[in-house]
Amino acid sequence: MRRAELEHLIRAAAAVTDEYELVIVGSQSILGTVEVVDGVLQESQEADMYPLTHPERADLIDGAIGEESPFHRTFGYYAQGVGPDTAVLPDGWQARLVRIQGPATDLKVGLCLEVHDLAASKLVAGRPKDLPFVQAMLERCVIASDVLEKRLTMLPIAKDRIVALQERARRLAAAVSGDRSEGG
Repeated sequence: MRRAELEHLIRAAAAVTDEYELVIVGSQSILGTVEVVDGVLQESQEADMYPLTHPERADLIDGAIGEESPFHRTFGYYAQGVGPDTAVLPDGWQARLVRIQGPATDLKVGLCLEVHDLAASKLVAGRPKDLPFVQAMLERCVIASDVLEKRLTMLPIAKDRIVALQERARRLAAAVSGDRSEGG
């Protein structure tokens, strides 16, 4: 997905839900911070989102511009209506949201996860696609490993799980550092 496509989805979701602000969670929230992404960072054809003030209207997003909808078939990308509890996020994440707003969003607002919050949520989810995504964020210097480790301590999960996630983050960062020192 490209930034222009996310802006189109924000515009469409706002129209469908009659809402002004939408929260974007999941991988495509990276486009709030990094306008041009490549490789694994752009592979997703979906943006997970929900209306800030009426999250229950996320079902309208799925119905109108969701997977296999006429919108999806026409444009090749879609929005998935999700809820506020879809992603496990570090404490204080709402204060760090990154705003997308402009003519391309019809002046509606997309509130994207800050990149370190996004990376922390990806590590918690731990699906096969999540680790390569976080590693690509590290490789492209989109996130800093020390900030990521701190954000992991802010997750509302058990301490032993936080320690395990920090170790995973260190291994990813070490792999990236090794690639850089070898000229990779």
